[in-house]
This record gives sequence, structure tokens and C-alpha cells, in this order.
Amino acid sequence: MGAVLLSAGAVLAPTGTAAASTATESRGGTDYVALGDSYASAPLVPTQVDAACLRSSQNYPSLVAGSRGAKLTDVSCSGATTADMTSTQTDGVPAQLDALDRGTDLVTVTIGGNDIGFSTVLGTCAQLTATAPVGTPCQTHYTGTGSDLVSDAIDRSAPKVAQVLRDIHRRAPHAQVVVVGYPDLFPDDGVGCTSKTVPLAMGDFAWVRDKEKELNAMLARQARKHGARYVNTYTPTIGHDLCKPTGERWIESFAPETPAAPVHPNATGESAMAIAVESTLARHTWHR
Repeated sequence: MGAVLLSAGAVLAPTGTAAASTATESRGGTDYVALGDSYASAPLVPTQVDAACLRSSQNYPSLVAGSRGAKLTDVSCSGATTADMTSTQTDGVPAQLDALDRGTDLVTVTIGGNDIGFSTVLGTCAQLTATAPVGTPCQTHYTGTGSDLVSDAIDRSAPKVAQVLRDIHRRAPHAQVVVVGYPDLFPDDGVGCTSKTVPLAMGDFAWVRDKEKELNAMLARQARKHGARYVNTYTPTIGHDLCKPTGERWIESFAPETPAAPVHPNATGESAMAIAVESTLARHTWHR
């Protein structure tokens, strides 16, 4: 496949020297902490400001902080799972929840894709494509035992996400907590594309689309159950998936043509996610 495959939640693991939390000072009084995986950190999107976590100065947390004039502590990190919220990450990167305290006003978090191994799923899908280019080889692989292994993984991840939200509330009891879902990666109509840069079987597009929707639905349920807002970034990014041509594509293909990690938002995609977060925050006034 050439480039390393990344998918919902990131497979790019932290590399290099362990990084401390990146704090961006501003004139505002809102203390904002950003948590999450590569869909929050935006690996390879210019300008990269943290080598360990592959974090961009143009990721959605930075854009939201700039729009709101907030003080941002961004500890989002490529490769993160729910376990990395409370445990030291690769290369000694501190646990993300260590950035929270009783003075935190706003928390955003994008997490869960790595817990279900979605990057591995997409890698498997790509490898199986040659066996049935117009069929459903990946869906068959993951459902051939009588149950859907990816759906099962999503179900197993729900309690982990729930615990993350409980831990956030415990450490930052006055904060508004916002769970930011994953954008539209694949054509929403389920019709695939034939391209060397998107090596999926035509019949598998609808299935991988549905798995992402299931992941987002689980995140939305956990947000509702645990005192958090959910930001739907999927709907506003429909029509800009990895099958669209350069210029219309906000999610890069398996072989990016715009600076971004494979199967991840480019700068325009991160901007769209930021707008979705801002829209949700504007609808829900928060009084500390």
C-alpha cells in the first residue's frame, strides 16, 4: 500500500522525544483542554508543532481556541486510546487527563477509533480487495463467524469511553465536556470509488461507512449518558469524503495529495470539525 495506513482514531503512534502539554496563551479567560487521538491532533497537517504527538497548529482545538480567545492546553496525541487518558503514553508522553484540574472550563475529546482497531480493519480491507474487487471481502472476513467483529469491538469500547468521561468530570468538575465525533470518511451513499489511492472493494464501502456510523452513535450515547455534549462532525462533512477529487476532498485518501495523514482530515477537514464544535458550543451556553 505504500504509505502507513491511518484510520479513525489514528494509527500514527507518537515518535521522538516525549512532549509536554502544549499551552497556547490568549487574552480570554476560558481554560480549554483538548484531549484525543489523531483526528484531534491532525498529524502531518501544517504546521506541525509537536513531533512526539504529531500535533498541528491548525487542528480543530487550535482553531476553536483561536475563535473563542481561549487559553488552550492541547494534549491530543496521534495513536491515543482510552487507556492513554490515564496512563503514560508511548515515549513517556504524560497521561492526557493530567492536563485537567478544577480550573478547567472546557474539555473536548475525540477518542475510540484506536480502541476498536479501525486502522487495522482498513488495512485488512485493503489487503483483501484483490480477492474480490467488486465484492465484499472485508465484510465477509469480519462477519463470517456469525457476528460482526467490528460491531463487537465498538460495544466493548463503550464502557471505556464512559470511564473516560467520568474521569474527566472528576478531575475537572466545573468544565463543559464535549465529545467530538469522527467526520465522514467514506461516501455516505455507500457507492465506492475505483482508485489506486483508495484500495477498497466496491462492495465494502457501505459496510465500512456503517461501522464508522456505529462508532459515532456509540460516542453520542455515551456523551448523553455521562453529562457531555456530542458534536456531530459527520453530517457537515458529507460530500467531502476520501473518494472526492482534490479540492473537494476534506478527508485524504490512502495516499494523500494534500498534507495530512492517510484517511484523516486535511486542513480544510480540521476547519470543518472546528466549525461543528463552535456551532455546538454556541447552542449551549455554559455558566461555570
